[in-house]
Amino acid sequence: MLPRTSGPGGGADATRRAGESLSARVGDVDPQHLSHGGRGHLRALFVLTPPESKRFIARAVARLPEVEAARDEGEIAIGHGGTNVYVAEEILGECPDRDKFLSGLVINRILCVTQAEEKPPMLVLRNGVRVAPAATMEETLRDFGARSVFIKGANAVDADRNVGVFVANPAGGTIGWSYGLLSARGCRLIVAVGLEKLIPSVRDAARSCGQDTLYYCQGIRIGMIPIMNATVVTEIEAFDILFGLRAVHIGGGGAGDSQGAVVVVAEGEKDRLDQAIALIESIKGEAALHPRKSLCVNCLPTVLVTTDEGVRRETKYCMYQGTPEEELPPFVRQL
Repeated sequence: MLPRTSGPGGGADATRRAGESLSARVGDVDPQHLSHGGRGHLRALFVLTPPESKRFIARAVARLPEVEAARDEGEIAIGHGGTNVYVAEEILGECPDRDKFLSGLVINRILCVTQAEEKPPMLVLRNGVRVAPAATMEETLRDFGARSVFIKGANAVDADRNVGVFVANPAGGTIGWSYGLLSARGCRLIVAVGLEKLIPSVRDAARSCGQDTLYYCQGIRIGMIPIMNATVVTEIEAFDILFGLRAVHIGGGGAGDSQGAVVVVAEGEKDRLDQAIALIESIKGEAALHPRKSLCVNCLPTVLVTTDEGVRRETKYCMYQGTPEEELPPFVRQL
């Protein structure tokens, strides 16, 4: 059995220390003067950078009842992705090769993928024990049922909590190989995604994508698979899951290491807000991941399945594919 963990984001001790610091800083404020609309609720405003959001969202995913149940008695699969690095750390206590546990990514100002042969396998947990995934997604998910959990990231989320996943592999990739099986069996599909990826409409976005429809593409060509039946966890849901607080996304932006930050106002009772403040202050300064893009000279859309006829090896998927590093524009070169 895996030990219960709060992950490397600080845990209960850091949250308690932040709470003590909070009391020292706001202890003289009279909540009666801050209540909203006479309802006795208080408001707190938070600024979360992308790494801080990932940690916060991951903490909430790990606390979902279906995840806690499947963690000890059931199956959990965690797909590759930046947010899922933090999810793995919160559920398992660690994410092996955390800077390489990604697949597609936006890096060097283009759409790209990680070096295929360096990518570790997806994480699978069965009855509290980590097991190696099988050779195919179908075999890996063979025993998955209604109480099994599959955790995926996303590239887009809209106000209706539809999510979209970019697909660089022409055969569908992780979500393409798994989504039909998960939906057919009614497995618990959980998507962890930050509001930095908020768009107006996933439906419109999916209709605007397609590897073979793009005349020009900055980086690897992609399609998008829309998902409408997942349990979606953003910063807003995280406030509810962890503290029972109502939250509203009010803005975003940022400069320097705060680029991509989201601004959220949470509202509720003082003790719940104090708990939220303590936790979020404990994860302020969360470090970003440091992945590396694939070398363009030998780039493939992802790890290719040798028996998959849907993967067209003769097709060029990126304008930079096959180009030596010294011939690339400076901003694209591997750092």
